[in-house]
Amino acid sequence: MPADVAEAAQKRKRIPLPPMGPSLRSTVTFATVEKPGTIVIRKDERLLYYVAGDGQAVRYKISVGREGFSWIGVAKVGAKQEWPHWRPPSEMRTRQPDLPEFVPAGPYNPLGARALYLFMNGRDTLFRIHGTNDPGGVGFDGTSGCFRLTNTDVIDLYERVSLGSKVIVQ
Repeated sequence: MPADVAEAAQKRKRIPLPPMGPSLRSTVTFATVEKPGTIVIRKDERLLYYVAGDGQAVRYKISVGREGFSWIGVAKVGAKQEWPHWRPPSEMRTRQPDLPEFVPAGPYNPLGARALYLFMNGRDTLFRIHGTNDPGGVGFDGTSGCFRLTNTDVIDLYERVSLGSKVIVQ
């Protein structure tokens, strides 16, 4: 390996990872008829519940869509990705022309450490449950319709959720 390539690789290794953020999750009592493994999002409360069964759920603090970008419905987890790449939808780039067309996969991607891709009727909705590199970026109405957790919490949720899991947004 040429010296300049090796030196560049060493410099990349020294770049600190973004903060993973605190865990804002807890196990709570949760009465529901939904099966274990279901995700219930209560957007007005800014909370996501992973149904664990036996009247229990893991509750995560989240950010939700800002006014005009909020939605309700039933979806399924159609794909899962670790350190996903991000391609902002054209509508988002029209609203925010300074956004890049593409951000490669990795720790500095705006989707954070993990992403769950929400599908309806077999089609990608372009909405995600994802992490954030900004530990203060959770707990408010400010996304473009996605549901944002700290990276610490999205990694935990990602490990619990299976492809095809039901997602209810209320």
